[in-house]
Amino acid sequence: MLLSVKDIHTSYGKIRAIKGISFDVAEGEIVTLIGANGAGKSTTLRTLSGLESPHQGTITFDGEDITGKKPHDITKKSLIQVPEGRRVFPQMTVAENLDMGAFLRNDKDGIKEDYERVLEFFPRLQERKNQKAGTLSGGEQQMLAMGRALMAKPKLLTLDEPSMGLAPVIIEVIFEIILKLNAEGITILLIEQNANLALGISDRGYVMETGIIKLSGTGEELLANEEVRKAYLGED
Repeated sequence: MLLSVKDIHTSYGKIRAIKGISFDVAEGEIVTLIGANGAGKSTTLRTLSGLESPHQGTITFDGEDITGKKPHDITKKSLIQVPEGRRVFPQMTVAENLDMGAFLRNDKDGIKEDYERVLEFFPRLQERKNQKAGTLSGGEQQMLAMGRALMAKPKLLTLDEPSMGLAPVIIEVIFEIILKLNAEGITILLIEQNANLALGISDRGYVMETGIIKLSGTGEELLANEEVRKAYLGED
């Protein structure tokens, strides 16, 4: 397994946000976590990235125990997060934001090659590379956040609500890009409010509820599950 999470507990003070979750992500998969707001999905990604420290359990990534390691050490291992809300650097240009994605790298030729690849992948960013990131649309900022993450050469890319606040036509583009990245060999762990879309492109999924994993299965199985359909797909 590329990622193995075993009995992780994470708290904010006295609030237990994650109460002993376990899940796996195999190399080459797209795996989705779905659940209502406050289920613990974002806390899970923050714990994987080292932004929160679990007080119990283990996280193994690419054969190494990364539990409780610092975010920059986890980034060096190529577990890269695209955070909720994009978090681009608004006063910096598109090109400068992309450079920030490679801040832990020192292979100049490789960085240049990846920079060109990202601009090929996101033609919109090519057109706006000298524009300040804060002036981009929401969809363009999401593309920039994803492009910046690609500059870090991810083995596992975690995406926190990539479609949030975007128009349906842009959401479609973002999901096409996720599939393309996966086809190029990048493993994806996705948190997404649009459960229908997310499960539709996923190999497997997990349903989180108040800090625990309640259900798991293939994307198809969860889409067909009556409980999931009622709770997350808006069907009676």
